[in-house]
Amino acid sequence: MSFTIELNPPGPEARALAEKELRETDENVKKGIETLRKLLEEDKTIFYSTDDDFLMIFLRPCKFYPESALQLMKRVAEFKDKNAALLNNLMPNDEKEGFMEHNIINVMKGKDHKHRRILMMNVGKPWDPSKITCDQMFRMLYLIHELAMQEPESQIYGSVVIMDFDGLSMKQVMGLTPTFSMRLLTFIQDAMPLRLKEVHIVKQPFLFNMVWQMFKPFVREKLKKRMFFHGTKMSSLHSHIPATHLPKNYGGELPEIDYTGADWYPEMIKHEQKIREWNTYGSRKD
Repeated sequence: MSFTIELNPPGPEARALAEKELRETDENVKKGIETLRKLLEEDKTIFYSTDDDFLMIFLRPCKFYPESALQLMKRVAEFKDKNAALLNNLMPNDEKEGFMEHNIINVMKGKDHKHRRILMMNVGKPWDPSKITCDQMFRMLYLIHELAMQEPESQIYGSVVIMDFDGLSMKQVMGLTPTFSMRLLTFIQDAMPLRLKEVHIVKQPFLFNMVWQMFKPFVREKLKKRMFFHGTKMSSLHSHIPATHLPKNYGGELPEIDYTGADWYPEMIKHEQKIREWNTYGSRKD
């Protein structure tokens, strides 16, 4: 199975879940789009596309409350302003080396049992902070989220992150700066128009406690409830994602991962026009 961005409309199962969890009825969709479009046209501080499909990116995580969606758009714009040095006009080619040559961030080809995308981060031994800084790692994550949020079914089902700390040493701990911690958590908790359903920390050694102490004060209750710490106990991970949907790397029944960002980077390039458009949105500059 190759990695492809799926832009098809949601199937019957996804639509049923969207109605149950996101209040996604024909009436709420119509009213949500019309109201959000009107709010955007009246707001002189931010600029975004008002196409139906684009507005759905913000309406779905906000359960079709248009005022909440507008606030999310404002927080996204504010985040882009505060991190302009990293995100301004960011394109996949800017982090090509990170995707192609360093196996730090990967996306599973298949989805889990709940149809969710799985993002994997190798932040232990494979990560050399002298080659890829935490700022570059954040830029890579940001680019991936720009594509994930284009998928209608990912907007509904949400996504899962597996953070693999196998082989973590002081080299990586020193590479994870407090600024990175704050930026990443602000992004996840305030400025990411995606449903992050679970974060699984695996193979973390005792040294991981130093990393966790840096993040912990800024993790709000909602995210805390979605974080799970498994160590080397893969059976613990399997209670959330069955072995049938995981590779051998995590005690699963699927083949060991034999692909990296180099394999799916071309798909990112194929859709880079979406990223180029995203770069034009945010706070009005005039």
